[in-house]
Amino acid sequence: MNDPDWAVQNIDPNQPSAARMYDYYLGGSHNFASDRQAAAKVLELLPDAPLMAQANRAFLHRSVRFLVDAGVKQFIDLGSGIPTAGNVHEVAPDSTVVYVDMDPVAVAYSESILSDVDRAGIVHADIRRPGKVLESPVTRELLDFDQPIGLLAVAVLHFVAEAEDPAGIMATFREALPAGSALALAHVTLDERPDEMARIKSIYQSSANPTTFRTQDEISGLLTGWDLVDPGLTWVVEWRPDWPDDADGNSAWCGNYGAVGWKS
Repeated sequence: MNDPDWAVQNIDPNQPSAARMYDYYLGGSHNFASDRQAAAKVLELLPDAPLMAQANRAFLHRSVRFLVDAGVKQFIDLGSGIPTAGNVHEVAPDSTVVYVDMDPVAVAYSESILSDVDRAGIVHADIRRPGKVLESPVTRELLDFDQPIGLLAVAVLHFVAEAEDPAGIMATFREALPAGSALALAHVTLDERPDEMARIKSIYQSSANPTTFRTQDEISGLLTGWDLVDPGLTWVVEWRPDWPDDADGNSAWCGNYGAVGWKS
């Protein structure tokens, strides 16, 4: 069977990728059979995984609109994944956006989509090496580090192990950004669903992106140095929902905490 026209060389289609599994949850088509098989195992344990992915995506959109309304006009989107409808440059069409991902398929497809977008670009880098992101020619060409920058870390830090110092990574990014910059963060948690999450973690262990699920307190530690806006660190569906009834009932179903904060 021929590779699809979006496939790139030097990747193993038999090893699942978190970016392509996420694409599958969101209804995308840029995934291999191995991604769909791994995602199917997750869905057996967590049938609402697509809804959780959509909740994260909606949080991303709300937080970007909030920051744009507050005057932020440029963004770094860490672990941006495979582009689907509602990319940051579409939600904030007058802003400049640097997307960052390490998955070759996500990067190749992003390059194709952004080829005629002047105010957005993609950096092929691992966020665990912030210097590669911050010093990339794409980043330096597109962003003005004398003006506030919105750092987006939505559904990415749970792919950074504790031994890889996620707090230190976030501190490096924070220190590189000017005062008035902001962070929007969403992170999968073990809270409320420890048994299911432990089994899901074992599925991701065989992928290219093993997971580290964290508690609310542990996620809070990643927000050190940011002045959080109301309602603070909360379930993503409870962070300034579009409609009052969006967060009715037990919001823990969304499986992700989210927050937005400013650098003073």
